[in-house]
Amino acid sequence: MSVKILAIESSCDETSASVLADGVILSNYIANQTVHEQYGGVVPELASRAHQENIVPVVDLALHKAGVRKNELSAIAFTQSPGLIGSLLVGSCFAKSMALALNIPLIAVHHMQAHVLANFIGEHKPSFPFLCLTVSGGHTQIVRCDGPLDMKVIGETLDDAAGEAFDKSAKLLGLPYPGGPLIDKYAAEGDPNRFKFPEPQIPGLNFSFSGLKTSILYFLQEQREKDPQFTENNMADICASVQHRIVSILMNKLVKASKETGIREIGIAGGVSANSGLRKALQEYGKKHGWNTYIPKFEYCTDNAAMIAITAWYKYQAGEFAGLDAVPGARAGF
Repeated sequence: MSVKILAIESSCDETSASVLADGVILSNYIANQTVHEQYGGVVPELASRAHQENIVPVVDLALHKAGVRKNELSAIAFTQSPGLIGSLLVGSCFAKSMALALNIPLIAVHHMQAHVLANFIGEHKPSFPFLCLTVSGGHTQIVRCDGPLDMKVIGETLDDAAGEAFDKSAKLLGLPYPGGPLIDKYAAEGDPNRFKFPEPQIPGLNFSFSGLKTSILYFLQEQREKDPQFTENNMADICASVQHRIVSILMNKLVKASKETGIREIGIAGGVSANSGLRKALQEYGKKHGWNTYIPKFEYCTDNAAMIAITAWYKYQAGEFAGLDAVPGARAGF
């Protein structure tokens, strides 16, 4: 009998639903929230209200696109943690109610674990052991994977995440939210070696981006004192230089992790893995160091329910189900 799973992702400001059948994604829909743009960041209360409005039509669309009826579902999966607690509550309550009504199992999924397993959607899948650089607005981690459900964080940020460094740098440049994709856009036209920003000297496999953000702030203040139009006249080169430094910090740690573990199966995941500079760097470093590299499709990089579905598929096979007392958490490790 075919195993069909409905997955729901609601950790931040995207409401997403996906349907999977026997490990294959049949549909993946995402409803974005534009209401946050005017505030320069995600407003938690507005996010949870939008999830309440979006979740029923998004789930209906996902089921219709997949050609699957509710009574054909084998399980319901949802993002349990981490994320905005109000947003997580909307998804978890909906999933629990639907699983209870249909009398089928419930599967709780860790958001960051799901980002890693986005690399296992489709035909080109990593072999184990596998290293994944997971980078987003809230997290920066190097994860060692010895199996689809056997993961360990071996390096992480000590302060700010790489995605936050992109967005905060964009804000300093006067770019609208979300600024990370705009830095990527301008960087394509700029000289990455025009301006030099320091690389934090953090021991081990951990990261730090707070010092880099401060150096960018002081650099811009100093240059604007000399030329008030400095930012506008040099936007492409500044963005290219900022992106180059963030990417080099990430890749240098990934090289170190590969050497220390001896693992050459290397991938990236998370929202920042959609950045063209990082994707290009992974491929270049892969050729240089003899890695087999993996990059999820763009639609599986940002928050999406397909990655929840593929994780749920592995958990279903392992018999890892959740009870109706499963509680969402704003912060939680693997």
